[in-house]
Amino acid sequence: MRLIRYDRKSALDYAQKWAMSRNTAYLNFDGIGGDCTNFASQCLCAGVGVMNYEKDIGWYYNSPTDRAAAWSDAGHFRRFMFSNTRQGPFGVSVSLNQLEPGDFISLNNGTEYYHTLIVTGFSDSILLVAAHTDDAYMRRLSTYRYGSAHGIHILGANKL
Repeated sequence: MRLIRYDRKSALDYAQKWAMSRNTAYLNFDGIGGDCTNFASQCLCAGVGVMNYEKDIGWYYNSPTDRAAAWSDAGHFRRFMFSNTRQGPFGVSVSLNQLEPGDFISLNNGTEYYHTLIVTGFSDSILLVAAHTDDAYMRRLSTYRYGSAHGIHILGANKL
C-alpha cells in the first residue's frame, strides 16, 4: 500500500470553482436529500485522486446508480473517513480549532449528521466554509444553525 499526500490546494481550487454551481459529471442531489456531501466528496476526490470501490463500505462515484453511500450521505462519509484502512482517503476527528483549509466539518442536529462542509479559510480565526444544498463559498461557520459541529482532518489516502 502506498500513502498519497492530500493535495489541499487542488481540493480548495475545486471548491472555489464549483461551490456556486454544479459539475454535470455528478448527479445533483438537491431535492433528494441534499448535495452537500456529494460536493464535499468531489472536493476531496480532487485532492486525493483515489476512490475506494469496496461494495457497501467504500467511498466512490461511478454514476447515479453506482456509488457508495459514503459519497453522498453525511453520516456515512464521516464514518468512512474514520474507519478506512484500505484504499482511499482517511482522516481523524479533531476539534474545530485544529482544522486546516481542505478539512471537513460535519454538522449534527442532536440525532444525526446531516450536513458536510469543506473548510476554505479563516477570517480573524473564524472558520470559513463552502457547501452545496444552500450554496456557499467563504461563508462563516457561525452563520449556520446546528446542534454540534465536528472536525474531520484529512491525513491522506492509501493506494493499493
